[in-house]
Amino acid sequence: MAAEIGQPAPDFSLPDTDRKKVTLKSLRGHKALVVFIPFPFTGVCSKEVCELQDNISHLKELDANVVVITCDTPFSNGQWAKLEGLEFPVLSDYWPHGTATKAYGAFNDDMGAANRCTYVLDENGVITDIIRSKEILVARRFADYTAALIPYV
Repeated sequence: MAAEIGQPAPDFSLPDTDRKKVTLKSLRGHKALVVFIPFPFTGVCSKEVCELQDNISHLKELDANVVVITCDTPFSNGQWAKLEGLEFPVLSDYWPHGTATKAYGAFNDDMGAANRCTYVLDENGVITDIIRSKEILVARRFADYTAALIPYV
């Protein structure tokens, strides 16, 4: 069953580019963007993560952590994160292949990779919004992230 707005986000414990485990619990206490991307080293994915990196100060002002999750290896993710100058964790859901991605409902069986989905979490790890691209080659809009992170008054 796919993760839904209003539910606690599915738990995960995934290696970052240094093979250190990052957990959902470690994100608690702050809002978070859990950003699933299909493939590192591709144009749209690189564009999206670079836009997140370029706006990391603004996201911190909104009290939001960012983690990117791919179904690629920590080694590949590490080279990509270094190439793009990413300062936030890029996590590997490589083995068992796509377990966390499937728990969120973001896995694309035909591609064997994540769909372009972002789960916006509150400070307690509850999903407050889901931002999806309707097509795999279409980037998510950064403005949608900020809109989801700013509470309505």
